[in-house]
Parts: sequence; structure tokens; C-alpha cells
Amino acid sequence: MDSLQIIAALTPIGSTFLLLVVFRLPASKAMPLSLLLCALTSYFIWGMLPLQMAASVAEGLVLALSILWILVGALFLLNSLKESGALDVIRQGFTALSPDPRVQLVLIAWLFGSFLEGAAGFGTPAAICAPLLMAVGFPPLAAVVLALVADSSAVSFGAIGTPVLVGLKQGLNTTDEHIQNIAIQAISIDILVASILPLILCVMLTTWFAKRPNFKAGLAMLPFALACGLGFTLPAYMVAWLLGPEFPSLLGAMLGLVLATLLIRKGWLLPKQHWALDDQQLPAEARMPAARQLLLAWLPYVAATLLLVISRIPALPVKSLLQQAQLSWSGIFGSELSVSFQPLYLPGGIMMLAALLTLFTHKIKPAQLANAWYASLFSLRGALISLCAAVPMVRLFLHSELNDNSLNSMPMALAELASNHLAQAWLMVAPLIGALGSFIAGSATFSNLMFSSLQQSAAQLAGQPENLILALQMLGANAGNMICVLNVVAAASVVGLNGQEGKIIRFTFWPMLYYCLAAALVAFFLA
Repeated sequence: MDSLQIIAALTPIGSTFLLLVVFRLPASKAMPLSLLLCALTSYFIWGMLPLQMAASVAEGLVLALSILWILVGALFLLNSLKESGALDVIRQGFTALSPDPRVQLVLIAWLFGSFLEGAAGFGTPAAICAPLLMAVGFPPLAAVVLALVADSSAVSFGAIGTPVLVGLKQGLNTTDEHIQNIAIQAISIDILVASILPLILCVMLTTWFAKRPNFKAGLAMLPFALACGLGFTLPAYMVAWLLGPEFPSLLGAMLGLVLATLLIRKGWLLPKQHWALDDQQLPAEARMPAARQLLLAWLPYVAATLLLVISRIPALPVKSLLQQAQLSWSGIFGSELSVSFQPLYLPGGIMMLAALLTLFTHKIKPAQLANAWYASLFSLRGALISLCAAVPMVRLFLHSELNDNSLNSMPMALAELASNHLAQAWLMVAPLIGALGSFIAGSATFSNLMFSSLQQSAAQLAGQPENLILALQMLGANAGNMICVLNVVAAASVVGLNGQEGKIIRFTFWPMLYYCLAAALVAFFLA
């Protein structure tokens, strides 16, 4: 590549970072500008074919609508529970279990979010956990930043193992045994790297988002936070080793929730004094709702989660049944690209079905359900422009291999450039490449799919163990999930922070960097 082509390949990444983070434009302005710049450089410098560009943009628009569909489902379920009063019961249950926001953060964002990631993935955890954190009193910015950071380690085995079973396996075209060995290597590193994330979340809460920053208040959570961190990563490791990559995040989070609840009820490993975001007004103890009330309030979420899990297991007929409702566009504009939209199989459709349950379980009136629907649509108006520009830009970036200059796709060309010049430092670079893939593509699955074969080649060039480098690719993809533009736009929209996407990334960038560097450091001692 010449210098102009390097600039063209860097345009989607550089323009997004500069416009969102440096110049602090709202995503509704930054992403259309980034799309325009990407289109111009793709055509005039990279030499992309106009037909391929048009097909990529059209594919991106359909995928953007798929993301919006998931967000509408998450918000519709949340707003229907607001209308029925069930959200107040859920809030009261969390507060009664522990009025301390630090404990609520670990429960909701780290453990419940990891469970949702294991079941559904695709941005669902932040879209559900951020509003739940707001419901128990977290400021909107704190809720979305902490939910995004927490949704990281579980991404390795999110959506019933999709980043491994689809991303790595198809990217490498290798055996199940090889894939499982890489996955076990990744989770073994994560035991040392990600187990401390709940403590980092608590410190972020008490120093960045409290009325009076208090580092010691976050550090005081060390015993409980570390227990909950290991309470997820250790069971996830055992499940990956015994059962494979489908259920580590799901079962690890379930066992972690059981452990955390036991510790809270017994008062073990917790600070002696409660802490509050506003230290002038310490949280008051709340009365635990009756078991029947809690079960009824959580029933739609439980139903949605069960259906998500059941629908992701290929051996069961539910998956094929839900996938029958499908809109497909094959050979877009005569190209080789195809895209499909499966409204019932996507998490959004499943959460909408769960919301409709409130008509019967919560005796909610149709007018109230209509109000919930309109409120959900109205709150996503800002995300519409952002996502309908961001996703087509990503697809242009990924499909840029069809060009007049005989170049690889932009992400592959950048990664090859890095591997040629930075082979000796590849242990440090490998997780950053994985994070780059998630940042741009919007998914750890796509990051693994794009870069796994390149990481394998770079490992051979650098004389490093292949499985170790591929494990770093997985962990880097997890870290990139914290700053992924699509996730940030989606999470910001559900808490009413449209226009503050750059501010969110400025917060999530540092824990993302910790994750990548810590994984590289552990790998250095294992190599």
C-alpha cells in the first residue's frame, strides 16, 4: 500500500475517533460525516467498485434496522414493565438485597449482564442493564459506561458460543478440538485479567460518578468484587473445559449470581458501611417484596431469557421455527452480497413476545402497552440516523476487497501492515487487533472471523504459540466491545444520552486498554 491507500484504510477508524472523541460531535452528525469520508476515499483512493459500494451500503442499512429492532424490543419490554409497576418491584428487590450501589453494580452489570451476554449477545446486555441501573438510582452516564465495561469477559462465549463457533471456527476452518483448546487458553488468561473487572467497575463508580469521588470506597469492595469476578471466570473455565464453548458465560454467570446472593445474605466479604453516590444521603434499607411479587415482576425477563437460550440450541426445533419468519435479499444489486432479517429469531422479537406476556401476567391494559410501544420508538429517534450511517460505513470497510487496485479489504490490509512491521511485539499487538475488529465491525464474532487467520500467520512469523495469539485475539475482541461504536450508540439511546457517544467512549477507552495490556502481559509470561 502507498501512503494515500493507508490513509484511505484508516479513514473509517480515524474519522470516527476524531469526530466522536476529539471534536465531540454527536453520533448523529459524526457517523454520516464518517460514512461520506469513507465512501469518498474508498472510491477515489482504494478503487472500490461502485456496485460493491452500493451493495455494501444497502446491506448495512438492513443490518442497522436489525440492531434497531433489538433495541426496540429491549425498550418495549422495559417500558411495559414500567407501565405495569413491575419495574418498581424489581428496583425494590435489588435495593432490599443490598442498598449499596457498589453491590447493585456487581449484581446487575457484571453478573446479570454476563448472563444476558451468554444467552443473547449482540448488544442486548447493555440495552437491558443500563436502564436497570438507572432504575436503582444510577445517573444515565454511569449506567451506560459501567454496563458497557461489564459486558466484556462474557463476550468470549456470548450468544451460546457464537464468537467461537462462528467467528473462530469459520475464520480458521479448523477442527472442534483445536477451537476448544483456543477457547480454554483464552478463559485461563481471563481468570487473571477479567476477575478484577468487578473491582475496577466499583472504583470507576466511586471515583468518576460519585458526587464526592472516593477511591477508598471502591477499593473497599475488593473481597466481594474479587469473589464475584472469580465466581464467574472459574466456573466459565470449568464449563469450557468440560462442555465446550456454548455455555461457559451462561452457566458461569448463573453460578456467580448464586454465590453473590449467598454472600450478600450472609453479609460475608462486604464492607461494614454502606456507601452512596451522594454521600450526604446514605441509602436506606428497603423491605424485600413478597416472593410471588418478585417472580411476577421478573417473569417477562425470565421468559425472554429462557426463549433466547432454547432458540440458540440447534438440536431443538425452536430455532428453525423462529427462523422461518425471514426477509432475505440475495445478490444485492447483482453483487455477491446477501442479507436477511429474522424478526422473531433476533433478541428484539423475543423480547417483544415477552412484553406481550404482560397483557396476561400483569393485567396491563392494551392502551398502556401502546404507550410503552410509542415511548420505545420515540426514544430511538436519535439512534436511527447514527446507526443507519455507522453500519453501512462498517460494511464498506469490510467489503472493500473488490477494487481496481488488487488490494485486500481495508481491515485485512491494515492488519497485514501491522504484522509485517510489528511481528516482534505481536504479543502486545494481537489483542489490540482484536479490539480494533470489534470497534469497527461492532461484534467480537466479526472480529474473530476477520482476523483469526491473520493472527495465526502473524504468530508463525513472530515465532509465538498460535493458540496463545488466537486467545489474545478473542480477549482483544472482548475489550473492543466496550468501545464498539454500534454498542455505544445503542446503549446511549436507551438511556437518553443521544449525542454523548464520544464522552462515553472517553470513559470506556481506559478499561478497554487495561484489558488488552493485561492480557498481553499474562501471555508474555505464558509464552
